[in-house]
Amino acid sequence: MQPAVPLYAYQKREMLNRSRFKHRRWARQTGKSFIFTLESVDDCNEHKTDWLFLSRGERQSKKLIATAKMHAQAYDIAAEEIESDYEVDGRQYKMSELHFPNGSTITGLPANPDTARGWSANVLLDEFAFHKDSRAIWTALFPTITRGYKMRVVSTPNGKQNKFYELESNEKFDHDVVDIHRAFAEGLELRDEDGRAITPEELIAAMGDDEAAAQEYLVQYIDEATAYITYELINECEDPEIEIMPSWAALLLQKAQAGFDLYRETKVEQDLDASDIFASVEFGGELYLGVDIGRRRDLTVLWLDEKIGRIVKPRAVISLARTPFYQQRLVLHALLGLSKLRRAQIDQTGIGAQLAETAQIKFGAWKVEGVDFTSANKEAIAGRFKESLEDHRRVLPADSKIRNSIHSVKRYSTPTGHFRFDAERTDETGHADYFWAGALSESAAAGPTVEAADVRVDRPSERPDRARESMVFGERKKFSLRNELRPQG
Repeated sequence: MQPAVPLYAYQKREMLNRSRFKHRRWARQTGKSFIFTLESVDDCNEHKTDWLFLSRGERQSKKLIATAKMHAQAYDIAAEEIESDYEVDGRQYKMSELHFPNGSTITGLPANPDTARGWSANVLLDEFAFHKDSRAIWTALFPTITRGYKMRVVSTPNGKQNKFYELESNEKFDHDVVDIHRAFAEGLELRDEDGRAITPEELIAAMGDDEAAAQEYLVQYIDEATAYITYELINECEDPEIEIMPSWAALLLQKAQAGFDLYRETKVEQDLDASDIFASVEFGGELYLGVDIGRRRDLTVLWLDEKIGRIVKPRAVISLARTPFYQQRLVLHALLGLSKLRRAQIDQTGIGAQLAETAQIKFGAWKVEGVDFTSANKEAIAGRFKESLEDHRRVLPADSKIRNSIHSVKRYSTPTGHFRFDAERTDETGHADYFWAGALSESAAAGPTVEAADVRVDRPSERPDRARESMVFGERKKFSLRNELRPQG
């Protein structure tokens, strides 16, 4: 008999593995969430039991429950999905539950030490290497499985400074590693954007980042010794609910493309009217913008932050690859025209000079600062960005490109006693372009850069008064999938 759901060879082995404690280091997009939610649904179908899914955020938790519901429907189980609020110590969390006719339940929650307490259930820790406070979560959560329940710890690596890495040496756990090569050899299909089959080697080459590929696809633990900002620190500051490309930003890029097409046809230059796009967008705090300029080799990244109280959170991180400068200018000027945009810093080194200068002329040097990437300026800007993360004043998006870009920056000491900041240029993250755009936005909120001679900014007496003020700134089937997968006879 064939299984109810088609599985790859490594997934079939996983379904047949009855170990109580599992530690699984699997590559990205190899079906981790699919197979471990399937295991839990099969377990709930076999007998009455409970499962607890802890995901990194509410969105991921809800998605995991949706995948479990899909499996329940494949089993022809009338499982009911319920969403509710869950309160711990006065804080509200969103909880998703899947209720089975036999009384089994699967509960999905965002992971933190508070939500991890007070349960008795089997546990799935999804992408555990990326959970904030992973050691505290582990301490609070492990007693959950005391009375004979199972534990599944599943993730792609995220450096070595977390509990997922520490569990590698725990002999009580059954360990297994599935990198992209093993997954491919055991049935995983890889395709390009046109549906043509490709190999893992082609995929890795297309990623264009050896260190990121080593972690995401080859599931290696990256040494943090030379990183200026570690994965641990980045992970502490990430919020999986942040959208780096909200719908309004996507509309803005579409409109800029249309504006560029019109310019090529008419040869008449004009700015972009984005008032219809921003009319429905609510910004609750002051806005700051950092822009790292690229054209052919590197990305242009526009990092828009919102500051409410002491907390700075990205509202959009827009990346432009091989985009004409005219089109870049349309996007940049639309953001600079936002009424709550207090200050922007633009990399004016080399090819960025013209965009920075044009923006200063239109919006004023009190609002737009062109920054030369000298050693002293880069040291000051990078230092401010790192301090904001260490002080937990800044929130980051949970995005692999941004994460790897920030982590790619290395700091080297120089004979003069200063530091040099550099990163390998990759196709995925450019030349640490996300890092520098975010750091420039942080610096914009702090005021002018260190070297006054490298900064184009009007004297205070030349700023408008208002500018000066703003700168103070799823009938159950009776069968078990495991039984179907076992050799017959």
